[in-house]
Amino acid sequence: MNAHRSILRRPATLVGIFLVLSVILLFPLLASASSYEAPLPAQLSTDPDLCAYAPCKDVMPEADSFSTRKGKPAYVEAYRNRKLIGYVFLSTDIVDIPAYSGKPVVTLLSMDAEGKIIGVRILKHSEPILLVGIPESELTKFVKQFVGRFAWDKVEIGKARAGEGYIGIDAITGATVTVIAQNQVVMRSAYEIAKQAGIVKPIPKPQAKFTDAREKLGWEDLIKEGSVQHLRVMPKDLELGDGKEPYIDLYFGYLNTPNIGRNILGERNYQRLMADLKPNEHAIFIVANGSSSFKGSGFVRGGIYDRIQVSQEMDSFTFRDTDYLNLYGIAAAGAPRFRESGIFIVRSPGFSAAYPWSLVFLANKQDKETGTKTFINFDREYWLAPRYLEGGRPEIIKPDPTWLRVWKAKWLEITLFVLLLAGATVAHVMRDQLVRRANRKDKRWVAYPKYFFWIASILFVGYYAMAQPSITHVMTWFHSLIYQWKWELFLSDPLIFIFWWFIIITVFIWGRGLFCGWLCPYGSLTELAYKVSRALGLKRFQFFLPKPLHDKLKWVKYGVFVVLLLVSFYSMGLAEKMAEVEPFKTTFLVGVLNRSWPFVLFWVVLFGASMIMERPFCKYLCPLGAGLAIPSHFRLFGLKRKTECQTCKACAVGCGSLAIDKQGRIDQRECLLCLDCMILYYDTHACPPLSKERKRREKAGLPLTPISSQGYFIPIDQVGGRKAAASGR
Repeated sequence: MNAHRSILRRPATLVGIFLVLSVILLFPLLASASSYEAPLPAQLSTDPDLCAYAPCKDVMPEADSFSTRKGKPAYVEAYRNRKLIGYVFLSTDIVDIPAYSGKPVVTLLSMDAEGKIIGVRILKHSEPILLVGIPESELTKFVKQFVGRFAWDKVEIGKARAGEGYIGIDAITGATVTVIAQNQVVMRSAYEIAKQAGIVKPIPKPQAKFTDAREKLGWEDLIKEGSVQHLRVMPKDLELGDGKEPYIDLYFGYLNTPNIGRNILGERNYQRLMADLKPNEHAIFIVANGSSSFKGSGFVRGGIYDRIQVSQEMDSFTFRDTDYLNLYGIAAAGAPRFRESGIFIVRSPGFSAAYPWSLVFLANKQDKETGTKTFINFDREYWLAPRYLEGGRPEIIKPDPTWLRVWKAKWLEITLFVLLLAGATVAHVMRDQLVRRANRKDKRWVAYPKYFFWIASILFVGYYAMAQPSITHVMTWFHSLIYQWKWELFLSDPLIFIFWWFIIITVFIWGRGLFCGWLCPYGSLTELAYKVSRALGLKRFQFFLPKPLHDKLKWVKYGVFVVLLLVSFYSMGLAEKMAEVEPFKTTFLVGVLNRSWPFVLFWVVLFGASMIMERPFCKYLCPLGAGLAIPSHFRLFGLKRKTECQTCKACAVGCGSLAIDKQGRIDQRECLLCLDCMILYYDTHACPPLSKERKRREKAGLPLTPISSQGYFIPIDQVGGRKAAASGR
């Protein structure tokens, strides 16, 4: 027992043990093997023999042989006893939909000859929410739900909409963005291959009937009314540097419309084109400048133009050499000169100009970390102006975007969350009134609001909504800016999206303390653990570090932050694994009991330390806190100080964050806004200068005037018309 107490009397020893254990326990977390950032051979995306580099047998076990890659997009045929039994295909050959990390989930799929999905296997993912351990099995469990679905099924996440033919599948709790993206990857890939293999037949759409509008229009007029659309891709969009010349600067439009065709081609050329077109054939012109070509440098006679395609709803249309016509010039006045041009013919009754469609430009993008190439597409929607269509545009009820459906489904949680954030904001706007009402012996006016927000953050934000912010979000967004940013994917996680905007705004108003001290679910949990331990009789074991030691150790979290940031430049995957220094996922998302022993032991060490030290993780290890502390330096409002605070140590003694130095200055980057020092600031019994002045006035029989917002007694003559007493300030 005496030995135990002697260790407790040496806080530096305990902290050393705590930090060493934390580092040691992190090593097993970095060594877990899974499909997370799994190395894939470069030939996987390029070699004709896909199955030499991909486990085709795993997703199509009944096959005894596979063909080489066929078609565009590519697939392989699976055979048994020389009979075609299905198809195997790689998702990244077909779609480039990024998940939450900004990178696509590389998925191998198989489908039988009738269009039914029979196998799905994740080869590689970069999702920070699914790093290692048990969550990997959740991703596997999720994709297995697609087995047995047909390529044309309408599959959506969660409960299916009644009466609309949709099929609902279970999501992965806390990984909304990932599962939404993966749903699109699987179903769109299967549909594309089913259509190319002839399993899905195009359904004729009602064709457009054009008005007899005749008007001379210049190039700018055509762009203004939307008859000519513009698509530009810069080198930085493909990680090819910051060159000023566009990679492709492309304009396109629909020529069958009489007024548009005549203005683009001229009367004679328009009539000649229309005479050559058959029913259900559609002419689209494309002109472009830039360092690249929309025709593709590798195009050969009889091949496919692999840089462009047209998409309409779930259908996509590619072009062969027989679908190409020369375009020698633009008749519209003001048209600039173009390096390349052409007319492409869509030959399908499944296409209709009465409905919106998109031109898609496909390009290669090289991953800086792995050197592997993936393709990425850029698209621009086109829809004829109503004046060119008899009866105007047809009425189309477009389904809500997936992210919007998520927001609508979570309207109650969003409302409660916004009210919670608004309540915390109001509390800090009114903090001066709250701390004036509280005092050293009765802190209820401040303590009760804090307890409320702590409990709400733990139960509602942390455990129920699983909306704990993390350094992985910061790194993911940074990486997504470099790789590919899509707002709709980040909007798909509404509470995290709202929370981060709230954090960004309030950090520049009050510093990080509002989030870290009042609303962070894990910080709130450890703070309550400390308070409960004290109430249960463990107060005699609790301690603060000596201020000199604290001032050194507080920089550790900044070091962790910088290391994670630097490692992310080298390998985003490694940085995201190292971000497991945050125990947030173990606490709220996965659960302590559902993780492997290194995570559990690491969590127990941190939580045990939190019972005898106030917020040790927040003070010394949290990279998110360090990242938010940096912009806190530029906050608009800090806590108030008196001149006498430079020599008075009263506030510093009770500061749980150890954020007040010998000169009485508050380090706003470390301050968690507990407001205890502000209670003393206005307390005429606890604040030494106020207490001294109060005693002097009581002895002299002078009235105790109100306290000003600067923390001093208001001079008597300003409140009662009397002469100010000496030292009345």
